[in-house]
Amino acid sequence: MTIQSSEQLPLVLAITGASGAVYAVRLLQLLCDAKVAVHLVISPSGAAVIQQELHLELGPNRDRIERLLNYHWPDPTTLSQWQPPTTAQVQARLPFISLHDYRDFMRPIASGSFLTRGMVICPCSGATMSGVVHAAGNNLIQRAADVHLKEHRKLILVPRETPMSVFQLENMQRAAQAGAIVLPAMPGWYHGVRTIVDLIDFVVSRILDHLQVPNVLMNRWGDATDSEHRDGQEAVS
Repeated sequence: MTIQSSEQLPLVLAITGASGAVYAVRLLQLLCDAKVAVHLVISPSGAAVIQQELHLELGPNRDRIERLLNYHWPDPTTLSQWQPPTTAQVQARLPFISLHDYRDFMRPIASGSFLTRGMVICPCSGATMSGVVHAAGNNLIQRAADVHLKEHRKLILVPRETPMSVFQLENMQRAAQAGAIVLPAMPGWYHGVRTIVDLIDFVVSRILDHLQVPNVLMNRWGDATDSEHRDGQEAVS
């Protein structure tokens, strides 16, 4: 039996019914481009949000995946950052994705014996967060998250809600205490924001960082402050 390094192991990505579907689509595309195998699960509410926010009506199986992989932000001023993929690029991404029905508990990701490098729920709805912290296991997404917590593997939860009720805050606290990384979709503004894609990429970059997937999606703090310092010196001189 060949022992795989953590970088070779697959990742679980779940998309649930919170606002912010664009973060998940961008993340999925970049993971495929980085040649990371992705086990993808989309809840019915997640599919509904994708349709409402991105105008993508997801069909079954192959159609569902191809529409996600073919998406790009529809602003012509951001094409240098998020270009429309070619047919060849979409076809190159497809082999890295395994799509699972969220009701199917017989999938490999429902078992702790199936090795992964981690799991991301992006975006993570309040109902999903509650199901995770209470180990409800009502669907494959909640079960897979429970597996990652009990196996002490990386679990990244990306909520997108404001304001938050005390119950939501308590659920996030419990998730963090159990070992999950709670990474709210809160874009920073210190990296030279010019377009909406800059804000999308800030959140996606932070997720990729925690997964140890190299990326150059944003100007990092040291780079940005060094540049500003140099610019300031030039202005003074």
